[in-house]
Amino acid sequence: MRVPIARVDPTLPLPRYATEGSVGFDLITRETTRIEPGAIGLVPGNVIIAAPPGYMILIAARSSTPRRTGLVAAHGVGIIDRDYCGPEDEIHVQFWNPTDHPIEVERGARIAQAILVRVETAEWVEGQPEGAESRGGFGSTGE
Repeated sequence: MRVPIARVDPTLPLPRYATEGSVGFDLITRETTRIEPGAIGLVPGNVIIAAPPGYMILIAARSSTPRRTGLVAAHGVGIIDRDYCGPEDEIHVQFWNPTDHPIEVERGARIAQAILVRVETAEWVEGQPEGAESRGGFGSTGE
């Protein structure tokens, strides 16, 4: 599948899949970003991507990021809609710094991974779903 992508800083490499079996590609930090203790910082990912029709882009922290840096993805995952691809729509990743010291994310660091995910949108049909029994509320497994 061919996907339009633009680099904000063309001196940095395009994202790539690390192995033949990889489903996610790494986003690379465009500029060094300092995140203060207890703060959430936006780290620029250097790319604008036009997801194809029927797809969205899912952003998740790399599994090594918390262990390596101490940073935690502030939103768990990020969702990039297919119409978020204008000239000012660089993908950023939100990180929370739970430590007691500032953390710098260096330019060129692989900060998160992105995955193209096939999606469909719903046409809502209002009404109570038929045949379903209540499971007892939030968090219930029915046990």
